[in-house]
Amino acid sequence: MARVAYLCVRNIPAMEIAVADNTNKNAANSQFRKLRQAEDGKRAMLDYENNAAANRAKTTRLRALRLARDAEEAAAAAAAPPPVKKKAAKKKLPATD
Repeated sequence: MARVAYLCVRNIPAMEIAVADNTNKNAANSQFRKLRQAEDGKRAMLDYENNAAANRAKTTRLRALRLARDAEEAAAAAAAPPPVKKKAAKKKLPATD
């Protein structure tokens, strides 16, 4: 027969105390894990929003550069004289004698 250690005050077996301690520890670990996951979620959302804002700013900058380039090319094309087209040379037919 195995002996069970008892606490003097309440006569609670040591095994029950260990189970209760594990339950409390598991609950604390679970709560800590949930808090950490919530913080990770907030951090990930903040990173996502920052990346989206950076992409929008970059897109706006690139659009402005592209429009400026297109306007410059259009102005240069309008200012340049139209190219002179050369008339195609007529082919000589072989002489038939």
